[in-house]
Amino acid sequence: MKRGTRAVVLLSGGLDSATVLAIAARDGHECYALSFQYGQRHVIELNAARRVAEAAAVQEHRIFPIELSVFGGSALTDSSIEIPQRSTHGIPVTYVPARNTVFLAVALGWAEVIGARDIYIGVNAVDYSGYPDCRPEFIAAFETMANLGTKAGVEGDPMRIRTPLIKLSKAHIIRQGLKLGVDYSLTISCYAADGEGHACGNCDSCRLRAKGFAEAKMADPTCYTHDE
Repeated sequence: MKRGTRAVVLLSGGLDSATVLAIAARDGHECYALSFQYGQRHVIELNAARRVAEAAAVQEHRIFPIELSVFGGSALTDSSIEIPQRSTHGIPVTYVPARNTVFLAVALGWAEVIGARDIYIGVNAVDYSGYPDCRPEFIAAFETMANLGTKAGVEGDPMRIRTPLIKLSKAHIIRQGLKLGVDYSLTISCYAADGEGHACGNCDSCRLRAKGFAEAKMADPTCYTHDE
């Protein structure tokens, strides 16, 4: 195997990360999927991540435990903060402080150990919820840091943070994923899904997902609670 053919792919179990996994495979990488059990209220997403990883026949899928809920500060990790049912201005309460920084740092460590030089993440700066760690400026800064602080980087074998969705609309992401054979019925994007994996249909993530399928003129395979 040539060095650099492996890639670590951050896999949440949602629509975007499933698409990124398919893109990484299309790019010729052997994919190592990395998910996080970080104290999120919507832990049902990990079941979706397992389904997506299995369907994609990844080389390995690891679920890394880390308790960001110890600090709270987000509706996704603190049950005392209500998940908003409508869009808000500014950075929403569903922002998890430093989440992508932590996730990418862990992915960076695993990538260096297995000889991967590419890390794929499904951040998006077009049709997204206002998170500061989904912007191109953040990704560029993290990549610079990664190559200053790793053996691979200082020895001239740089790490690359791949963000193939960062400039795409949700509809464009869906169309691209379907062309690559992504089964979106395996994914879940809801912040408040029930124990059986039914999406609420009202949170910001659900609305963005539904809007994307509508604009892509594709059937939405999501199972919503109101469908029952």
